[in-house]
Amino acid sequence: MIHVQLGVWDPLGLIADGNQERFDILREYEIKHGRVAMLAVTGYLTTAAGIRFPGAEGIPDGLKSFPALYESADGNNVLLQMAAFFTVAEIVNREATWVDGVKAEFPGDYRNGALDFGWDNFDDATKMRKRAVELNNGRAAMMGIWGLVTHEIMGNSILPGGYLPGQ
Repeated sequence: MIHVQLGVWDPLGLIADGNQERFDILREYEIKHGRVAMLAVTGYLTTAAGIRFPGAEGIPDGLKSFPALYESADGNNVLLQMAAFFTVAEIVNREATWVDGVKAEFPGDYRNGALDFGWDNFDDATKMRKRAVELNNGRAAMMGIWGLVTHEIMGNSILPGGYLPGQ
């Protein structure tokens, strides 16, 4: 039977057969997407606040940033750097056991014996709570970035002061 920390809601029956390996793969995807969504919300709000990297002051925020990046040589370099980063991150984290003898403790565990930040000092209950917090924050961020993007497309601001990115 599947070991689940927060319960299962599987309306599509993707893990109805009780396959633990399939569940772990789907959970890893969920965690990874949640982490990316947390970064996306942070980046969206940071650029909406007017904060830019040096040299990118002229790049608009919101969805209008992508066409602007395609139009300039510097923008193309930024896109290439992003693609290279995503590719390397995916390759490095493709297997949770990329370091010989190191086994992932749970799906989404990319410490690989190198990064710990005190994780090994926590008891099992604290680890489970922190994992649940990350999972739920990732779920909220996935909904949050889609909410921000959807409202931008509709032309309705949900940001403080009625600010609408890309305007």
